Amino acid sequence: MAQNPSRQQKVTITNKYGNKLVGILHESRTKEMVVLCHGLGSTKEDNVMVKLAAALENTGISTFRFDFSGNGESEGSFEFGHYWREVDDLHAVTQYFHEANRTVIAIVGHSKGGGVVLLYASKHHDIEVVVNVSGRYDLKAGVEERLGKDFMERIRQDGFIDVKSSGNLKYRVTLESLMDRLDTNMHEACLKIDKDCRVLTVHGSADTVIPVEDASEFAKIIPNHKLHIIEGADHGYSNHLDELARVVVIFIKEYLDQDRDKST
Repeated sequence: MAQNPSRQQKVTITNKYGNKLVGILHESRTKEMVVLCHGLGSTKEDNVMVKLAAALENTGISTFRFDFSGNGESEGSFEFGHYWREVDDLHAVTQYFHEANRTVIAIVGHSKGGGVVLLYASKHHDIEVVVNVSGRYDLKAGVEERLGKDFMERIRQDGFIDVKSSGNLKYRVTLESLMDRLDTNMHEACLKIDKDCRVLTVHGSADTVIPVEDASEFAKIIPNHKLHIIEGADHGYSNHLDELARVVVIFIKEYLDQDRDKST
C-alpha cells in the first residue's frame, strides 16, 4: 500500500504540560480524520501505525499518527505507566484539530495505545468511534514478566528498575509510574464509555504479549462493542498487517457512510 509523501506533513502540538508532541498528518483533504496511538516504548513509525495510516489514506480518510510525550520525537520523559497522562496528550491532539475545524471521528490505539483510547472515551465522550487493537484489560498483569518476580521489593528499595534488552537500557520504570499503572482500572473506566460510542476490539489469537482473553473481557463490559479475533496474529501483527488494516478501515468506513447518509 503506497503512501503519498507529498500529502504527509509534520505537525507539532503542545500538550497541557508544555511538551511538544510531534506527529505526521496524512492529508486526504477530508474534514473528518482519524488519530492513531502507538504502544509502550514504541513510536509513530511502528509498522502497525504506518500501515493503518496508509490504509486509511488510500480510502480517502485523513489520519494523524503521533509520538506520546517521552517517545520518539516528542518532548518529555518516557514513563512506564502514566496512562492518564497519555490521555491528556491525545486530548491535546483532538482539541488541536477541533480548533482547526476538523472532526476527529475515530481514535485507534495499539497495545498500551489501545488502553489509552478506551480511557479517553471513558472521560471525554467526544469521539464516536474507538478502536482498541490488542489492548490490555488487566494492567496488573504483564508487570512481572517485564520486571521480574520481586519487582515491588526492588523498586521500593531503589526507587526504580531498569529494563534492559541485550544488555542495553530500554527504559527505566520509576515507583511512581509503576503505581500509576497498577492503580489504573480498565474495568471501571470501560463502564463509563457512552453507549452511543462504537468500540471495536481487534486481537491476535497468537498474541504472547497480551493474552487474547483480554479482548473477551472488553467485549463483556463495553455496551456498543464489536470483537474481531485475527487467527494466528501475534502482538505486532507481523504477518497479518493487511488483515488488521482491512478490519479497522471497514469499521471506520461503516460509521462514516452511515453518518453521511444521515446528513443527506
